[in-house]
Amino acid sequence: MADKPHTSVKQTKIDKAYTVMLITIGIASFLIVFSLISSKVLLSQFGYQGRVITAKQAAVNQLKSDITSSNQLITSYKNFVNTPVNILGSPVTGSGQNNGNNAKIILDALPSQYDFPGLITSLDHLLSNQGYALTGLSGTDDELSQQTNSSSTNPVSVQMPFTISASGTYGYIQQLISTLQLSIRPIVIQSVTLGGSESNLTAEISAYTFYQPAKTFTIGSEIVR
Repeated sequence: MADKPHTSVKQTKIDKAYTVMLITIGIASFLIVFSLISSKVLLSQFGYQGRVITAKQAAVNQLKSDITSSNQLITSYKNFVNTPVNILGSPVTGSGQNNGNNAKIILDALPSQYDFPGLITSLDHLLSNQGYALTGLSGTDDELSQQTNSSSTNPVSVQMPFTISASGTYGYIQQLISTLQLSIRPIVIQSVTLGGSESNLTAEISAYTFYQPAKTFTIGSEIVR
């Protein structure tokens, strides 16, 4: 019976040491796990910041390149516009169909908005000035469906078909077709239907020209992940 208190004290010390060891192991395990998680987060943040810095540098380089290109474009545009004679060989001043600076000529050749009545008026003006008396100048006005096609980030040209009817001699009809090629707008003749005699021909000319919606420029943002 005398040994029991001694054994109890020894066991108590062992239990305390075991408890301290468990606590120490727990704290060490927590610190190791915390360190691993923290290291992973720090590495992830480091990688993310590196990608952000790379993307920002690429954006800065692109901006510098765009500024250089913009300055070159402005210089080229001024040289293109500020000429006494336009690309058609006509003076930039005056009220004739071929007068105007090069920018006006280009916009007239390929307008950015659909305007079928304006096209018919332009053709009638061109042919009337050359002395042609037409029996018909028509086409289908597709303005309603083209209203949604006013601009695009990647615009393409859109056909605008029309029909010209005229009568006269063979030479008259032949000259009429040649006169169409004088238009500032590109005209593609699809077909020419002739009838009557050589001295009194009737002709129906099916053709089309173009317009091209304006190009839109957008500045977007990029999410770096």
